[in-house]
Amino acid sequence: KMTLQWAAVATFLYAEIGLILIFCLPFIPPQRWQKIFSLNIWSKIATFWNKAFLTIIVLLIVLFLDTVREVRKYSSVSAVEQISPSRPGAHEHTQMKLFRSQRNLYISGFSLFLWLVLRRLVTLITQLAKELSNKGVLKTQAENTNAAAKKFMKENEKLRRLLKNYNKEEEYILEAENKKLVEDQEKLKSELKKTSAALSKAQDDVMTMKMQSERLSKEYDRLLQEHSELQDRSWKGNKKGL
Repeated sequence: KMTLQWAAVATFLYAEIGLILIFCLPFIPPQRWQKIFSLNIWSKIATFWNKAFLTIIVLLIVLFLDTVREVRKYSSVSAVEQISPSRPGAHEHTQMKLFRSQRNLYISGFSLFLWLVLRRLVTLITQLAKELSNKGVLKTQAENTNAAAKKFMKENEKLRRLLKNYNKEEEYILEAENKKLVEDQEKLKSELKKTSAALSKAQDDVMTMKMQSERLSKEYDRLLQEHSELQDRSWKGNKKGL
């Protein structure tokens, strides 16, 4: 028969086993546990929870050490009673106490071990939930970045095509302007040749007119001279007739 103390420790052990089994259920995701652990009630009792955790550890360690002492005590007593069988009923009583001590040892030891495992399990579930949340955020960011990169690549390709078409149009315009400039240059060369020919012809006409003018001037001087000679002769002939 268990005492009230060890009945409470055994109940605590069963509660630990039940919580660990619940935490290990595969259909409850870590995010759900994270939401439960993130409730305001846990933040309010966080200080009390840390103190209670340490207090329970201390109590379980004390109980565990006490059961170790009792197991060693009754083990030595049982050995002594086996050597001296003067009291036949005492050996069975000692064996019963040894059995209870060993049972209490296992209960306290497993309670202490599972209490530490339970604390570690809660920590790992919380970390796993955070990592999964971060993974989801990173996945969303990667998808957004990938979509933005694809969009930029499409826009870049579109700009490249527009630039290529613009370069073709600009090249076509430059080629047309170059062709027009060549035609204008040919026209200017043709007009320059015509102007040079007209200028040369004009220079020839000027030279011809200059030569004719010189000839006319000489002819005019000769005629003046002949006219003067005729006047002299006429005046001398009139003078002789008188």
